[in-house]
Parts: sequence; C-alpha cells; structure tokens
Amino acid sequence: MLQTKLNGPRRILRLLLAALTRLKGADILLFLAVMMVKLYLFDRFIHVQYMEMNGTDALVALGTLALIAFWTLWLPARGRLIALIVLDLAMTLVVYADLIYYRYFQDFISIPVLFQAGQVESLGGSISTLMIAKDLVLLADWPLIVPFLVYLIWLGKRDMPVPKRRSAPLVAAARIGMSAVLFAAGYTLVFGTIHDARSTWAKGLFEQSYWNVSLYNLTGVLGFHGYDAYRFARQNWFGAGSVTAAERSEAFEYVKQRGEERRRLEQDGLFGAYKGSNVIVVQAEAFQNFVVGRSIGGREVTPNFNKLMKESAYFSQFYHQTAQGRTSDADFAANCSLQPVTNGSVFIMYAQHSYDCSPSVLKDHGYSAAAYHAYDGGFWNRNAMYANMGYDSFYSKKNFVVDERVGWSVGDKSFFKQSVELMAKEERPFYSFLITLSSHHPYTMPDSEKALDTGELEGTIMGDYLQAMHYADAALGVLVEELKAKGLWDNTIVVFYGDHDNSIKEWELFETFLGRKLNRLDQQMILKQVPLLVHLPDGAHAGVYSGVGGQLDIAPTIMHLLGISTTDKVMLGTPLLTEQPAQEGKIVALRNGAYTDGHVYFNPSGAGESGNSCLDIAALGSAADMNTCQALSEQVNDELYVSDLIVVNDLVPALRKLYAQETGKTVAAAPTGHD
Repeated sequence: MLQTKLNGPRRILRLLLAALTRLKGADILLFLAVMMVKLYLFDRFIHVQYMEMNGTDALVALGTLALIAFWTLWLPARGRLIALIVLDLAMTLVVYADLIYYRYFQDFISIPVLFQAGQVESLGGSISTLMIAKDLVLLADWPLIVPFLVYLIWLGKRDMPVPKRRSAPLVAAARIGMSAVLFAAGYTLVFGTIHDARSTWAKGLFEQSYWNVSLYNLTGVLGFHGYDAYRFARQNWFGAGSVTAAERSEAFEYVKQRGEERRRLEQDGLFGAYKGSNVIVVQAEAFQNFVVGRSIGGREVTPNFNKLMKESAYFSQFYHQTAQGRTSDADFAANCSLQPVTNGSVFIMYAQHSYDCSPSVLKDHGYSAAAYHAYDGGFWNRNAMYANMGYDSFYSKKNFVVDERVGWSVGDKSFFKQSVELMAKEERPFYSFLITLSSHHPYTMPDSEKALDTGELEGTIMGDYLQAMHYADAALGVLVEELKAKGLWDNTIVVFYGDHDNSIKEWELFETFLGRKLNRLDQQMILKQVPLLVHLPDGAHAGVYSGVGGQLDIAPTIMHLLGISTTDKVMLGTPLLTEQPAQEGKIVALRNGAYTDGHVYFNPSGAGESGNSCLDIAALGSAADMNTCQALSEQVNDELYVSDLIVVNDLVPALRKLYAQETGKTVAAAPTGHD
C-alpha cells in the first residue's frame, strides 16, 4: 500500500521529466517565461513613478535572463533542469529581498549595504509589516519546482528516459552552439539597448548615477545587481593596493599640515567657547548668495535670512565646492571636509570607505547624531552613506507626514516643524543635519505659495526660482520660531548654507533681476557663491565676514566652536569663525580646478573658458597677473590630488595609523551605526 502511495506522485514527476526531456528547449523557455512574469510583477509591486516596465525594459530583462542561463545548455537534461530550478529559486529570493528592502528604504540591496549590516538590521520588526499577501504570487511556482528539484536530485537519474544514441562530439557541438546563440541574443538585447540609451536619454548615467533606482530604470533589477557587483569589484579589487608608500606618505604629510593649521588656531578665544552646545546644520537646496538682501516688486526675497544676518556671522565670500554629485557633494564636503570626486558621487561610489565626518567625530564626544531629509532614503545612497558617516538615526520620507506637498515632497515649512518635534526628543547634546527640498529645480511652487510680484520675470524659470527662494526663506523663519518654542534656540549653534547653484543658464534673466550687465567675474560669483550663516546661542560675533571660505570649512568651524580638536582628523578645511583675523593666504579650491583667495578668481581652461582666466576681484573682473594665478593653482591641484588619493583609495584608516605611530597616540576608528 505504501509503495502504491509513493508511486502516484513519483509517476507524475516522472512524466513531467520525460516531457521536459523530449521537448527540446522547453525547459529553458519555461524558465525564461516564468522569470519574466516575476520581473514584471516586481516592477508593478515597487511602482516607481515614470519607470514602469515597457517594451524596451522587457527586452533588457529577457536578455539579462539569457545571459544568466545560457551556460545551462552545456549540461545534460537532468543537470540543466536542476540548474534552472536553482537559478529560479535564487533569483526569486533576490527579487523578493529587494522588494521588501525597497518598501522600507526606496532603494535596492547593494554590496556595500551587505557590508553595513546595521542598515539591513534596522528593518527589525518592520519586515512583517512590509510583507503583503499578493507577494506570494512570486513564489507561486515553488510548490511545484521544490518537490521536482528534490525528485531530480534523489530519483531523477534512474528515471531519466533512455536517450537515443548520438555521437558525443555532435551532442557537445549542438549544446555549445545553442548556448552561443542564446548568449549572443542576450548580449545584443542587453548591451545593444544600453548602448543606445547611453547615447541619448541615459547619457552619463553610469558615471553620474545619483540613485540605484535610476540604474534599475535602464538595467532592470537583475542587471542592476550585475552592474553593482562589477562596480564594487572595480572600486575595491581592480587596482587595489595601487597607492604607493610614497603617495601614502605624501597624503599624510599634507593632511598633517592642515591639522597643524587647525591646532594653531586652538589658542583662539573662540575655541571651545560654545562647548556642549547642540548643533543644527541646514543645507538649503539651491539657495544662492545673489538673492540675499535683494528685493523684487517691493518685497524682500529673503526677509527672514536678512533679519537673521543681523544677529549671526554671515560669510559673504563663501563658495560651494560641488561637482557631479551636487547635493550629495555639498553634504560630503560640509560634513567630512574632503573634496568630492570629479566623476559621480562619493555617496554612490565610495560609500563603504572610512571618513572623519561630523556625526562620528561628535559621537566620540558624547553627542547623538541624526539626519533629516523628507525624500526617499535611497536617493543619493543616503541610507548606506549615513550609516557609514556615523548617524544614529536617519529620518527620511517615510518618517514624515506629507500634510502639505511643495515640490518633490512635504513642504519645507512642515518639514522643519516635524523635524524639530523629532530632534526635541533626541539625547542632548545633539547634532542634527537637515536637508531642504522644496526649492529644488524646476522651482514649481503652488499658487498659494507664490508671494512675490516678479514682474517681467513672471513665467520664466528665474521668476519661479525667486518664488521658491522666498518660500525657502519663509520656511527658515518657521524653523527659528519652532526652535524658540521648544526651548532649543538659546543653547544651539545653527548653521545655514546653500548646497549648489540653481542650474539656470540664461544670463539675461540674472541681469533682469539684478538690473545690470554681468561680466565673467560676476557670472562666476553667481555660480559658485552660496550663503553661510552661523548663529551662536548668545547671538554674539554677529556681522559680515568677508574672508573666503568653502563647504570644506564647515565641519572644522563647528568643531572649533565646540572645543573639539581636529588636529588628528583627516580633514582639509579650516575654521572660519575665529576671534583672530581671517587667515591670510587662504585659498578655496573648487572641484574643477578653479579657485579664489579673495583677491583673484582663477578659472581653468575647459571650465567654461577657452583658456585659463585670472580675474582681479577688487578691480571688478579685470585681468590679473596670470603668473600669480598659476603659482597658486599648483596649491589647488595639490589639494585635489591628495583628496582624491584619500577618498578613492580609502586611505583614512592608514593615515590614522600613521598619525598614531608618529605621535604615540591611539587613534580610534570613527564609529558607525544606523537606527
């Protein structure tokens, strides 16, 4: 009786095996069809707006599956079936894991994430809430293929139909030929489509990717993981160890010299004057210097900023130092005091490397640290990067109630209100880093928030930008009032700065707003200058500071005020707010090789110039001595070179060890964590 019961299911499986064996190619066609259905369902389940799978995406997905499975055609029938089932199970697990992860982080699991277990663990008990009953359709084939796999492994060999006798060389040739055809088809579908896209709408995507989801839009989820593995290997293994001992020593000496500059300033009266204060840093989207103090239609564009200037330190020659990474570059420069990379974003390309960033340094001194940004946590790879930078918590879009939508997400006014509510619960003292979003390009504001009469600029992108700046300024006013209401204003250092330029290229629009013609120097000042405001708890040291500074100087400035030595930190910036006179000879290096020392502005050939230009700032843009500029340019190139050595080659741990060896001190690695 028992044998009869066992034979029933086995007979069915045996018939299935015989059918798949005799119907040549049916197994791999079935595999491709089933996985295509799963990839389509995955695409619909994550539902990324404007990125739904279309015909082109389907071809890329099909080609990717072909590249994954072509080698199974080398195997005999039973081995091929086992391999295809294992591939199905493995890829389904990958897709399902991505689905759950995406629902929480709005991103896909990348290799650096796997090395940062805290980010995955932060899902914790939320995993069950992220699972939806309809997801089970992804596993719909498992009740059949799992028993079939067990059968193939244990009983399939003896139940295999007896094959017709064929010449072994002919069989091998047929298998290799069919696999070659499948590989060629897959390669053409994937790389042909990607090549066409990179020549048109996806130009620069792989070099400047700001979000893994944007890569997914071209490669599909499986293709993304393939590219992610290649990217990780290229950055961490290919050419690993290429830094020579001489280069490492050169980087160390350069960083040590910058540390000595900061150490000398520790005798300054402001060093440690605000020890133990909370710190709030606001990075304002596209907030530029040229709007500060300006009016249009009889109203100030930034009335709250103008008011706050009277009781704060305002730096009138402050420059953003961003490149292709834009907002993420500003974040990196301001918090980690290193230059961004030329191509792409440090947040994307080197998120797993070590840095001495404000959150981790402050945590070493008893601070809690949190980042706030009301957008998808995976954008710019923030989930992974913020864990590595040492933040205890990252409050992303999922933590905010979208009670008023302005631009891409919740409006900055509500964002600030909700953020202050959250930071009021943080352990004191705290470091809070806030990134605004409402004033993001293309600056489309709801009619209810358009409070300016922009006159002849109405309907232009400049008119829209000014409306967005006015709204961002109103939100700043809300932040100040909320901090006062929560009793935080009088014991908190508040830093406010712009992240980058507004991407408006029509200079006639700037001239209309400013009411004058612009020369080359004017244009560079507009493009590169953003405001920096530092408000101290007692409102002291207010005034306009005309010395030059850049985003790399923000972290050292904060540490200086708190009395935290950064002599041994791998930072390139120096404090800006000091009782001593501004550093003479300080140079602000921009990523494209341009620089300024407050006296001249140098723009290299290729950076919007047909040749090198050296402009005299005091002479309102007249040509300055090129020899002087060329000499200073060598210093700028040294900074960019050393910063790249450090960032690209993950030199921070090695430089810490060298410092410890030279001084005899123990330098602890910066802590990391994620909530």
